Amino acid sequence: MIFPDIDPVVHIGPWALQWGPLALRWYALAYVAGILLGWRFAVRMTRTPSLWGGRTPTATPLQIDDLVLWITLGIILGGRIGYILFYMLLNSEQRTWLLAHPLDIFKIWEGGMSFHGGFLGVCAAIALFARQQKIDILKLGDLIAPVAPIGLFFGRIANFINGELWGRPTDGPWGIVFCNETIKASHPQHICPAGSLPRHPSQLYEAGLEGLLLFLILALCVYRLKWLQRRGAIVAMFLISYGVFRLSLENVRNPDIGMPDFPLGLTMGMLLSTPMILVGGWLLWKALKEPVKPPQETKGGDEGHEPA
Repeated sequence: MIFPDIDPVVHIGPWALQWGPLALRWYALAYVAGILLGWRFAVRMTRTPSLWGGRTPTATPLQIDDLVLWITLGIILGGRIGYILFYMLLNSEQRTWLLAHPLDIFKIWEGGMSFHGGFLGVCAAIALFARQQKIDILKLGDLIAPVAPIGLFFGRIANFINGELWGRPTDGPWGIVFCNETIKASHPQHICPAGSLPRHPSQLYEAGLEGLLLFLILALCVYRLKWLQRRGAIVAMFLISYGVFRLSLENVRNPDIGMPDFPLGLTMGMLLSTPMILVGGWLLWKALKEPVKPPQETKGGDEGHEPA
């Protein structure tokens, strides 16, 4: 099937929401939706006493409100810096372009965001906020991890709308030819960068696994297993699950053009996801090894606000 001609700029009827160089894009709305829904979900968890086993929640709703700005900056700065470090600087053509046009670093509306960079940016934001508020870093991570798949889901849907990050060629009936006038016009050379072969809609695979399925797994950990009471367990499950999903999907996702030939057919996504699985496995082993103490054994009865 042919990829539908979807304009990345949001329209209301026949009118595009665009004012000169400024435009409201589906990609931006994906970020906004992920952050707002994630914020409300995190607040809801702090207001559900049964999840905490008689303990004080890790953070208050007001602290979550403040954390949203920190995380937003972490996503944007980390995602962009990660893309430059992990992808642009390793691509000789993009590296040359970047050195000639250094101000393009700030043109995030033209694409170029890395999940792994955004993830590290969020980790840095959580660490700094936890230190400022004297909250346990891992416990704050346990509260934030379950909301991350919401943003991942909307982000991958936006990737599909933009016709980017397509998959490898496939003979399956669900294969999509990522070539239409919108995609051609958005490419500097006005060609079809994905070619005329049907390809895996890997963006939708990622939305399903990294978004929906990962959300359900972490929700199970929160609501059924009560792992908010096990320090680091939900962070660990996020790291393991995302890493496994990303490793498997890299086999159908088209490798980034211009990247070096990594050994054993590995891709940059595989190289960056493998440490997530290893760290997650260690954190999960540690979290499950430690018994859950009853609330009365906690100093001061306020386990949710320990020093970072």
